[in-house]
Amino acid sequence: MGYQGKERRRRRVFLTRNTEYHALDSVCVAVRSRVTGKWQDEHPALKKRIEGGVRMLENGCVLPTINAPAVGDPMYFVLATGDDDSQLVTSRIEEIARSDRRKLPISRPLRA
Repeated sequence: MGYQGKERRRRRVFLTRNTEYHALDSVCVAVRSRVTGKWQDEHPALKKRIEGGVRMLENGCVLPTINAPAVGDPMYFVLATGDDDSQLVTSRIEEIARSDRRKLPISRPLRA
């Protein structure tokens, strides 16, 4: 049996089918393609807060939640674009892993 207390990790990696989203305190600090292995410096999720997960209902409806996204859920970010806020919804999360600080690009700051 593992640790049963409050989650204290600040860094996590959300793995979707094609993308890794590296987060520090729920802010996306790095994005990497799982297909090519290349870091994506211009991805719209960078420096954006993970707002929550998205629950997909059996009838096809999607409901955003304020709960932390879990495996099987898409996650979403709110992208401020001037007068209008748009949303980025990822594909379903396949795994949530511990982030390895050494694997982040050296030039990328760890704080958003």
